[in-house]
Amino acid sequence: MRMSKALNNPFQHVVEPLDPEDPKQQFFNLFKLGDSRYDRLPFSIRVLLESAVRNCDEFLVKSSDVESILNWKQTQAQTVEVPFRPARVILQDFTGVPAVVDFAAMRDAVMKLGGDPEKINPVCPADLVIDHSIQVDFNRKTDSLQKNQDLEFDRNRERFQFLKWGSKAFRNMRIIPPGSGIVHQVNLEYLARVVFNNDGFFYPDSLVGTDSHTTMIDGLGVLGWGVGGIEAEAVMLGQPISMVLPEVVGYKLHGTPEKLITSTDIVLTVTKHLRQVGVVGKFVEFFGPGVLQLSIADRATIANMCPEYGATAAFFPVDDVSIQYLAQTGRDVEKLAYITKYLKSVGMFRDYSDISQDPDFTLVSVNIILITVVPCCSGPKRPQDRIPVSDMKKDFESCLGAKQGFKGFQVAPEGHSAAVPFQFNGKEFTLSHGSVVIAAITSCTNTSNPSVMLGAGLLAKKAIECGLSVKPYIKTSLSPGSGVVTYYLKESGVMDYLFQLGYFEVVGYGCMTCIGNSGPLPEPVVEAITQGDLVAAGILSGNRNFEGRVHPNTRANYLASPPLVIAYAIAGTVRIDFETEPIATNSEGKEIFLRDIWPTREEIQAVEKIFVIPSMFKEVYEKIETHGIKRYSMLEFSLEPLVIIIIHCFSLLYGCCFASIQTMKLQPPESITDACVLLNLGDSVTTDHISPAGNIARNSTAARYLTNRGLTPRDYNSYGSRRGNDAVMARGTFANIRLFNKFLNKQAPQTIHLPTGETLDVFDAAERYQQSGVPLLVLAGKEYGSGSSRDWAAKGPFLLGIKAVLAESYERIHRSNLVGMGVIPLEYLPGNTADSLGLTGRERQFVGDQGQNSILCLMRMRFDTDVELAYFHHGGILNYMIRKMSEN
Repeated sequence: MRMSKALNNPFQHVVEPLDPEDPKQQFFNLFKLGDSRYDRLPFSIRVLLESAVRNCDEFLVKSSDVESILNWKQTQAQTVEVPFRPARVILQDFTGVPAVVDFAAMRDAVMKLGGDPEKINPVCPADLVIDHSIQVDFNRKTDSLQKNQDLEFDRNRERFQFLKWGSKAFRNMRIIPPGSGIVHQVNLEYLARVVFNNDGFFYPDSLVGTDSHTTMIDGLGVLGWGVGGIEAEAVMLGQPISMVLPEVVGYKLHGTPEKLITSTDIVLTVTKHLRQVGVVGKFVEFFGPGVLQLSIADRATIANMCPEYGATAAFFPVDDVSIQYLAQTGRDVEKLAYITKYLKSVGMFRDYSDISQDPDFTLVSVNIILITVVPCCSGPKRPQDRIPVSDMKKDFESCLGAKQGFKGFQVAPEGHSAAVPFQFNGKEFTLSHGSVVIAAITSCTNTSNPSVMLGAGLLAKKAIECGLSVKPYIKTSLSPGSGVVTYYLKESGVMDYLFQLGYFEVVGYGCMTCIGNSGPLPEPVVEAITQGDLVAAGILSGNRNFEGRVHPNTRANYLASPPLVIAYAIAGTVRIDFETEPIATNSEGKEIFLRDIWPTREEIQAVEKIFVIPSMFKEVYEKIETHGIKRYSMLEFSLEPLVIIIIHCFSLLYGCCFASIQTMKLQPPESITDACVLLNLGDSVTTDHISPAGNIARNSTAARYLTNRGLTPRDYNSYGSRRGNDAVMARGTFANIRLFNKFLNKQAPQTIHLPTGETLDVFDAAERYQQSGVPLLVLAGKEYGSGSSRDWAAKGPFLLGIKAVLAESYERIHRSNLVGMGVIPLEYLPGNTADSLGLTGRERQFVGDQGQNSILCLMRMRFDTDVELAYFHHGGILNYMIRKMSEN
């Protein structure tokens, strides 16, 4: 239960009935605090305040915490730590499987220490959506969906069986089965309560999730953000999140978008702008009359990409448009009434046209005028690198010859015009630099938005009417975030045109290409790319395009709206200027330009009004918890206590992450002495570099391990699907082929074993160091750990024997994950870098005690709160929870 009924709550006096005629329905009326500071708080901070007031027990949450939040205008700049108890937790299966494994292992550890294992049970509601397992193995066939789902089940049967066991073995855990949709879209359309009604108490919906794009729900006015998997587990066990009270940047929107602009164009523009403003670790709250021009789907798209601009949350307070969306998505009328009444009663209901409601902000960023937004993409290697579509050709050609980096491929000038002919299905085609080989309409970022999905369909319709098509070798796919998308695409008639144009048929309901589950490319295409060493392109409506993520053979990957995905697929290349060059020439020899087939905002809205209706959402979601893949619903499992399905592809973390739990007594931390640097890395090393989620390469250490246990390459599955297997995941750590290690001065999942000078796979080198008893460090630059909130990006290094990471700066969630695993996040003092200090990485490293003849370098230990320091002293957050549960 998420409210405090205890008599020792000092704020019981502010409890009152929401309706005087029904005294059993109550809430904490924050206006009864009688504090004028409340009226000036950002709406997002009001949610934190309500949680603190409701949960105040003078133990985990204290009256002083309430005062700190009320005094936000002063305390925001003072690094004040406050607790936050979110109303619920959301997980996806890649992060959810390790969480359930950890819960089972914690039960075992508590029992061994003499505690009650049944206490290891979620007390905070948790929803787990299975959406990360399906891959685009089959496409361009009418039965692709069924074949992909069958293969998904075959590969993941044991994982699914284990999750079904977890949903019954643990209370308060609900599983949304595979084939239902993408976690954040399902959250938006179905799971979100907006306001909880729990045992007669009303309070705001809020959450944390084990996926960085949990922030998508902020677009509906539900405060949420991504955390590490192990931090989420602590929340599920009833622990508050300890957080530094954030600064809140107000982002003001004006005007109306131009009629050809999509929400994707707006979000890519906002992402680049907020990256420049600098909002890392802060809340962003949107306001201004321009917000009224954005649908909830538009707002959710902007909130979804919050991790890409670095903020913790991107909040759109609830308004009338939010309530209309809840009605459109089939929520009960009775719920809509109490949601509106409650939020108005506590001052959390927004009128964006009323400037008197504008709260105080830390700062108001430069206003964005929506009419100035132009069509754009982002890439080729980072989501924040926005490119106007009109500059796309010029930008790509500039990247070709530029030095290897985020905007460079370092192709020699004489190779820029390289072209490789190849045969495909009996016809000859040619690939060159910039040729599109993957075109994917994917990701909750865009598939949750009917305007861009219908826009893609209408563009396909006009393209067919003009006699255009997509080349047959391009891997096309459509992976909606929920069954509702398929419903309205079919009902509106545009699905047939998507199929006719380029076989953009539904290949699965899940993240798919966006997380690297893009499946294999046709072999002739791969051979042509390899032969010409071509910079081939992927174009996707996703939110991440880091190196090596989308596909090993697409070195350039661009994020774009679904209509632009269709457009570049028709063109077959990103080396095109749509304003001056035709998108294609039809069979009659007529040149067709993109402007000839691009649908206007008015055309799209007219179709949306007719075909996106509440009955669709009700029909899809009333059976979601029992529908999904038929084979999943028929899956049998054992309910014996602590029975875990352990076969050749599944193992627990008993022997590794909990090895230090030998006694209840806390051991003092030790200095790191005579350590070696395992890797010397640069800037923007992502969690994809550290712990890949995609396919397991046949020449990798993980593949060798699986082969030695009798598995064939067909059965390897992906790293993401193997996250219950610590042996595979340890070998997959730093296994990304695009990892650039300064020791090698090239991209490779390898390093130098410093004592011998041998070049080895990273795991093999780490294993040698461990056998010799040598502790390890990693050197890195700025933004270490950016990207997905992947707990295995901390667990993997822990298993390799890495004791600390020394970086110039960290992504928020990854730093927290390192602390949660007992790995020290060290940070250079401002102005210092490895180069400025003369560190090559070949030195022996000491943290704490100083070695002889050593260079003294002062660093910051990035334990940002007292609670984080306590986690570290216990050897990690899970060890902390085990001891606490055993004590109780």
